[in-house]
Amino acid sequence: MAVPTIPTAADFGKQVIVPGKQVTVSGKKISVKVIAKKQDMNLALANEQGKKFVDNYLRHNDEDLLVVKKRSEGPFSIIDSVLGRYGLPQELRYLAVIESELKPTARSRVGARGPWQLMPTTAHELGLKVNRKSDDRVNFYKSTVAAAKYLRDLHHEFGDWLLVLAAYNGGPVPVYRAIHKAHSRSFWVLQKYLPAESRGHVKKFIATAYYFEAAEKAEAAAAAKSDVRLVSAPARVAVKADESDDDKFQRLMTESARSLKASNELMNN
Repeated sequence: MAVPTIPTAADFGKQVIVPGKQVTVSGKKISVKVIAKKQDMNLALANEQGKKFVDNYLRHNDEDLLVVKKRSEGPFSIIDSVLGRYGLPQELRYLAVIESELKPTARSRVGARGPWQLMPTTAHELGLKVNRKSDDRVNFYKSTVAAAKYLRDLHHEFGDWLLVLAAYNGGPVPVYRAIHKAHSRSFWVLQKYLPAESRGHVKKFIATAYYFEAAEKAEAAAAAKSDVRLVSAPARVAVKADESDDDKFQRLMTESARSLKASNELMNN
């Protein structure tokens, strides 16, 4: 699949009220103002450096992303239902792609596990069982519920989805530290104060979101063209001269239904 063109912006999310926050950094209490009206899930690439990163990432990971996409329908259906229940942007589904490639058995070298790569302590705090006998982190549904709760809580703290993604990767404290040093709550301004892994994590998410969204639009357009071709073909069949308008309408509706069914069957094969 060809690498999709990088769009200039994509805004998602909902409005919420976010309280102020105090955090201890280097032994000092720092007050961090959180804007009451949260910024939507804005995936616009704010600078050339970000655009270059995303372009390179898509170019070098196109084949791997295609492999994940081919088996994403089932996992995404579970993720979408949970995100919807918690009022979270559906685009957060792509976080599981970069965390684990949607594999429930994925395990990191530091002990994170499951499709959302939750650490044991975080999993316990979110109500998951993690012991020698069982590990709820590998249960796709349960771990997704836990991840949704965690993402919701992080958003209550930061009010900005890009900062949430950075905190999901490296923890809240490095993000608060970066906010303090940069005197800004814009990811694109404070990113240089974040650990390299966390700022790369955010950009990988943006690149992956662009890839999947562009691929889905391309597939929808191709399917629409296929439907038009299949529906229009029967319309060229000879029509009786004495056919009434009502009979013609019923005939065309029947032929359209048959064509749509045939199109769906072709796409599902």
